[in-house]
Amino acid sequence: MAVFYLVISFLTSLVGAICGIGGGVIIKPTLDFLALADAATISFLSGCTVLAMSAYNVICGASDKENSVDYGTATPLALGACVGGVAGKQLFSFIKESAVDPAFVGKVQAFCLMCVTIGTLIYMVYRARIRTRQVKGVMACVIIGLVLGVMSSFLGIGGGPINLVVFYYFFSMDTKTAAQNSLYTILFSQLASFITTLLTHTVPAFDPLALGLMIAGGITGGMAGRVCNKKMSTEMVDKLFMVLMVVIIGISAFNTVR
Repeated sequence: MAVFYLVISFLTSLVGAICGIGGGVIIKPTLDFLALADAATISFLSGCTVLAMSAYNVICGASDKENSVDYGTATPLALGACVGGVAGKQLFSFIKESAVDPAFVGKVQAFCLMCVTIGTLIYMVYRARIRTRQVKGVMACVIIGLVLGVMSSFLGIGGGPINLVVFYYFFSMDTKTAAQNSLYTILFSQLASFITTLLTHTVPAFDPLALGLMIAGGITGGMAGRVCNKKMSTEMVDKLFMVLMVVIIGISAFNTVR
């Protein structure tokens, strides 16, 4: 069973690094679907995996000649995502403590993720017809990052498709550029969420072996995904992203109603 965690984290981080969605958006609903742990533990394991994968990609990307991170835009977004990550974590804790049914918070997460993913898929289908923006200004970026941080931290997905749509629409980035900027933002939101978990002593019970294997899978998957992203065309990345959205919608719908 422990090896299963390694395989899941590797494959999801592989495609997550290619598309810039972090992998958590696939890990979280998949582990929910398999019912391997409760919602809090799954969110923690998923968040740690995404943190490790995004940290690897950002560190490697900093010295890469093909690095396309727009630090003037992505850094204010990341700062906002840090604050949002803390707020999202607190929102998750509040709903968990208020719920009579322990499974309720997992159903809420699954439903919200399904709605977000459906919206993302619709945007991708009509993307060519939608006029994009070119947002400027530090405060505007911080506010957008704040919203991203809340959503990604609460859902336990790192950032996922939400980040890409934001970079597409608000900053007129292409798929590959959006992917690198997305991972940069995800790193900060997940780091803030992780630190908050430690400081508030809300780390759930988990299997240390499972966590270690998931982090290993996340880093190696990120390494492989980084190589694949450079070799794949923008069109191929877009198609992979849309296929993933359909799969995630299906899994999230099942997790909501079961």
